[in-house]
Amino acid sequence: MSEANRNKLSLIQVFGSVLASFFGVQKNETRERDFTHGRARDFIIVGIVLTSAFILVVLGIVQLVMYLAVG
Repeated sequence: MSEANRNKLSLIQVFGSVLASFFGVQKNETRERDFTHGRARDFIIVGIVLTSAFILVVLGIVQLVMYLAVG
């Protein structure tokens, strides 16, 4: 296994970092690891996926509340 593959962040680590950024909290060590070993493309894709999921969940909750309020 090459040095680049050993230091590459796993998908779980990228998801954890993006979730931490949603809340605005992250350890300095983790931030440094992300900037050193992470790829921007991975963070952008995971960020778009999680943001889309969040929007769909909020939209679903609003639709459910509106359905229950009218029904």
